[in-house]
Amino acid sequence: MREEEKIRAGILFCPADPELKAMKLRTHNLNNNYNATYEDETDKRAAILNEMVGAFGEGSFIQGPIYFHYGKHTRIGCEFFGNFNLTIQDDAEVTIGDRCNFGPNVTIVTPIHPMDAKERYQMLNAAGEKKHLCYARPVHIGNDCWFGASVTVCPGVTIGDGCVISAGSVVTRDIPANSFAAGVPCRVIREITEADSMRYKPEILADNRVIEE
Repeated sequence: MREEEKIRAGILFCPADPELKAMKLRTHNLNNNYNATYEDETDKRAAILNEMVGAFGEGSFIQGPIYFHYGKHTRIGCEFFGNFNLTIQDDAEVTIGDRCNFGPNVTIVTPIHPMDAKERYQMLNAAGEKKHLCYARPVHIGNDCWFGASVTVCPGVTIGDGCVISAGSVVTRDIPANSFAAGVPCRVIREITEADSMRYKPEILADNRVIEE
């Protein structure tokens, strides 16, 4: 079994495998290419992202700088906005739905290292060779989510549609749809309801209007 197949199977793999290292080097260089562009070089940026990530939906935009690990393991939906310093360590699959908005310094991680220090340093692979091994868990984020600044999403987490994750939160467990969640570790504070509409905040709404469905 190839090391990338082991990642998908959720079992221990060797991140120093030559094939994996070549994938990461390619993506890291593409990160640098993207980060060297100007914001209005939209065609150049789009070409780099289309070469780097598994999918990048129509109308999506990433401010940059960006830091993808594998890139091709990440799929991003339509009309996504990612602010400064988006980091996605996508050893395992990362999916982000449509119309999501991420504040600056959002980080998504999928790899997990053994807790025991000796095992974290080295274990024996199937051939009896001493290797540094880890494993990874996918992250799935639904549609219409808003993450505040410096949110960290940990391995194996699923976040449902319509969630708001407060700035600085560390998400270690699944968050159900339409939840406002916050904290370290992140927990659900309450459900988001119709009462949260801006129509009930006229002092902020001013002369703007909510679009009626």
